[in-house]
Parts: sequence; structure tokens; C-alpha cells
Amino acid sequence: MATNILTFSNHNLEFDSKKIQDSLVGLRQQLNPSSLAGLSLLERQQLRETYKAEYGEDLISHFQRYYNEEDDGLKSSSMKCSLCALSLWILDPHERDAVIAREALQQEDEINFKALVEIFVGRKSSHVLLITQAYNKRFRRLLDQDIINLDPPSPFQKILVALAASHKAHKADVSQHISKCDARRLYETGEGSLGAADEAVVLEILSKRSIPQLKLTFSSYKRIYGHDYTKAIKRGEYGQFGEALIVVVKCIYNPACYYAKSLHRSMKGGRRGIETLARTLISRVEVDMDDINNVFKEKYGKDLPHFLHEAIPSGHYRDFLVTLATRCNNNNN
Repeated sequence: MATNILTFSNHNLEFDSKKIQDSLVGLRQQLNPSSLAGLSLLERQQLRETYKAEYGEDLISHFQRYYNEEDDGLKSSSMKCSLCALSLWILDPHERDAVIAREALQQEDEINFKALVEIFVGRKSSHVLLITQAYNKRFRRLLDQDIINLDPPSPFQKILVALAASHKAHKADVSQHISKCDARRLYETGEGSLGAADEAVVLEILSKRSIPQLKLTFSSYKRIYGHDYTKAIKRGEYGQFGEALIVVVKCIYNPACYYAKSLHRSMKGGRRGIETLARTLISRVEVDMDDINNVFKEKYGKDLPHFLHEAIPSGHYRDFLVTLATRCNNNNN
């Protein structure tokens, strides 16, 4: 008997829920994740609510239960990766970031500090508040405290604590005057000083300024001193703190370039790379995917979807990621 590939209606959520349910209980219908990749945030929320009303189980829990079944055939296929990605995709953005943060802190080999940086840099303060609330509700833990308690200590840890504080303390407005003053302070404590850079000055600025204000400061630095602040960090005596700081500055100053490079590296990065691909595409598709695509093509000579198609083995997971990468920002509402 031929296997049916499921596609989804944009309007009949009850019918879509039934197709998902049938596909995950062995009725020889195969779930097509790429069809769900076309749903807007509102449609995903409605689908989750409809599924819960119809079947009495949260859709995310259903995906995870199916994923955890002892089925070697499933676990050797792209469907395993697809279910993980779908679980992130269906979650509300603040819930998703809470899950990503917890997974980043619990990595077996090493903490995924870049995933944490992307959350604290790439989200508005109102969203960060929702993330911390969702983290507490879901895991009965405090995100800020989990970062503070990390052992062994890391330069990323200091920066993340500062960024977390900035979301609680900063003013919404940006100021050219403050950006010039902060740029001068960064210069004087870095390449403009004779000794080692003063981490305390950098952390103070990170903890007191909004992300838009920091971006303006780094722009002012380049305008005043003729080069990016990242070059100044490389020239200064920052040590491991400088390596972490460069990641943060790049993510703040030019996010499209940062994520384009991250996606390109991820295609050659094994298991961690596969996870980064899904996390990045899902997190940015409704933010700046057009910009990322443009930078990616300019830097690597090929469209991101084309690169994904070549780099990932054929299957549902590849189709899902390619569909996300081809979405336009103005079609995501």
C-alpha cells in the first residue's frame, strides 16, 4: 500500500489536527513537516489549541512522545530531527526560548553559550521577561540564577549576567551623545590604554545599555576610530574575555551577517551544527530571514535554501528547513 504524504489546510484546523493524529498512530499516513513550516504564529497557536481540544493532549507532548518511542526505524530517519524541530516551531516564541536556554545550559559536552547570547541579544526586553517567566514555570528554576551558578566560570557567563541586567534597567530611547561617550570609554579601556583592558568598564556598559543603544555605540566607535570595535578587541589584551565579547558584539552590531555565518558553519558542524540550523532558522524566520538570505548569497555565492538542499541528506527534515529558509518576512504575520 502506498504511503500518503500529508499536507495541511490553511483554514480547517480540526481536519489538520486529525491528520496529525492519524499520522502518529500508525495509520500509514506520513507527516510532512514542511507543510507546517508555512503556518504563521497565529495559525500555529490555533492548531495547538485545536489539537488540545480535540484529543486532550498538548501537540508538543504528542510530538515528544512519538519521538521517544522505541522505534529504531524512526530514530534512524530524518523524522527524528523533524519532530524536534516541529516541537520548537509550534511553541510560542517565549516558551521556545526558555526550552532552548535550558537545553543550552544542560549540554553534555559543553554549555552552548552562543545560543544563550542569541536569546539575550536578539530579543526585546519585554520578550526576555516572558522567557524568564516561562523558564521558571516550565523548569521551576530561575534563568538568571542558573547562569550565575555555572561552574566552572566562563567569560560568557559575566557577559550574559550583564546583558540580563540590561534588560531590567535600560531606557528605551537611544542617544547619540551616550553612544559617543561609551565609544570613547571603550577605546580608553581597550586599544587606547597601555595595559590590559578593563573588563569592568565593558561589563558596566553592557549592563546599563539597551541592545539598540549598544548597536549605536559600536557604530559610533567605527565612525570615530575608523574600524570595528571587534578589531579593537583583537588588538587589546582581553584574553578569553575578548573571544566571548567578539561573539556578542558581532551578534549585536550586524545580526544578519552573524546568523549567515553561523548557518554556513552549522552545515559542517555535526550534531551541534544540525541543532543550530533548526534553532537559527526557527528563531529568525519571522524576524530577519530576508536580510540573512541576502547576506548569505553575497558571502557564499548561493542562496541559503540551495545550500541547505546540497548540505543536508534528502528527507523531511531538509524539506522543513528549506521551507523555513524560503519564507519572506512580510508573509509571517
